Amino acid sequence: MAGEVLQLRGVGVRRGAAALLQDVTWTVNEGDRWVIVGPNGAGKTTLLQIAAAMLHPTEGGVEILEEELGRTDVFELRPRIGLASSSLAEKVPAGETVIDLVLTASYAILGRWREEYDSTDLDRAVALLDALGCADLIRRTFSTLSEGERKRVQIARALMPDPELLLLDEPAAGLDLGGREDLVARLAALADDPAAPAMAMVTHHVEEVPEGFTHALLLRAGKVVAQGKVDEVFTPEHLSETFGLPLAVDRQNGRWYARSAR
Repeated sequence: MAGEVLQLRGVGVRRGAAALLQDVTWTVNEGDRWVIVGPNGAGKTTLLQIAAAMLHPTEGGVEILEEELGRTDVFELRPRIGLASSSLAEKVPAGETVIDLVLTASYAILGRWREEYDSTDLDRAVALLDALGCADLIRRTFSTLSEGERKRVQIARALMPDPELLLLDEPAAGLDLGGREDLVARLAALADDPAAPAMAMVTHHVEEVPEGFTHALLLRAGKVVAQGKVDEVFTPEHLSETFGLPLAVDRQNGRWYARSAR
């Protein structure tokens, strides 16, 4: 049996009277490729922030890479986790070049200062950018990139420290059809790579789920609707409950599709 990479036990997050997450129990094993799906406000990003050791729960227990959250140094833990999110992108310093943005992931920081990187680091950063179709962007500043280019560069950055857990928060958000399909294909190739780390991706849309993702967790109003093998979770009943309207669900060539059944 594969080792546990992430384990949440009865996790809840409260902000005042609002419950952002309630009684979430979830386990991610080595080799798993999870997708977290739900409507706006379901708690998906909050769940990913906990998995990234960026947020502590109000209740329940969390183990990340065999370290118990609350009893470990998160600054040592975070470099073992790759994270790509829009909130991270908003913190990138003005004028930061693409190559420096990827390189600084080795120290889990944003903004290159006086750190030194050897040729091995540089070679890895270039190879990751090349694999994600960004080799020609290396000397560009991050602020000048298109949304699709930014998403791919962020994934390269997330992979830079050779993480044991890769977390992607809505990687296809804001992309046009061509950009989305290009990214989904690249993520499918990554999911198919046995050397790739365990992965968890947040999305609103089942159409954005790459082929090769193995498990799914559905959230609504901070509560788990269903979780498990993706073909057992992506049913009309479960997805209709998650989004609050009748849905028809189909799968073609490894990709999922949902539409209103009204």
